[in-house]
Amino acid sequence: MRLDQTSNPAFSNYFWDDDYTSSKKMTVSGILIKSFFCIAIVAGITVAIWYYYSNGNNIKWFTTGGMIAAIIISLIISYRQHWAKFLVPLYAIAKGFFLGGITSYAQAQFPNLPFQAIGVTVITFFVVLILYQTRIIVVTKKLRSVIITACSAIFVTYLISWILSFFGIKSFLWGTSWLAIGFNAVAAVFASLALLLDFDYIERHKNKAPKEKEWLATWGLLVTLIWLYAEILRLMRKLAIRF
Repeated sequence: MRLDQTSNPAFSNYFWDDDYTSSKKMTVSGILIKSFFCIAIVAGITVAIWYYYSNGNNIKWFTTGGMIAAIIISLIISYRQHWAKFLVPLYAIAKGFFLGGITSYAQAQFPNLPFQAIGVTVITFFVVLILYQTRIIVVTKKLRSVIITACSAIFVTYLISWILSFFGIKSFLWGTSWLAIGFNAVAAVFASLALLLDFDYIERHKNKAPKEKEWLATWGLLVTLIWLYAEILRLMRKLAIRF
């Protein structure tokens, strides 16, 4: 395992091994601006879907379509990184539809739960950032390997569960058993730890990688943040049902 690998495909070495150099380099401020822009897109579409659902409309296909579109766009970005500046905003739009769906369902069942999940996500982001910046948690090779392995296992488990659903087999993941809650809690923990790898990778390549790579860094942060929010929302919903 190489030191500059992360669990996030957006930060793979594949994106940084260009044969040319650019006069403009990737900066943290550039990543922040692009990240806020994409988050605004996600939030705007989420609110629109939420409003649409509150008026009695069916949003099932928006949710499913958004998830599938996000997966397809991610695969394209993985192999056509130079298209990132065009595809990352499209990814944000797709995720906006997906998050709009799961957020609307959660809000209808438990009012204000999405706001609480957003708050926990934001707090988690800054706590992890502080832990990284103060070096209370140091990203070592061993820690990186553990996070990558765990995130990969979680992804495979979700993928298998999703495939089984097409055959009418309902996985324990979508239930409210303590096993399902435990899995969500573990997934949320490793989603937050994945932020450490993203921060570390950005720090390693800031002011070195070409300017256009900011879009790829933005994509990486979006992937992790949206995953973290989804896990927190699922976890809080299951706990609300249990208690």
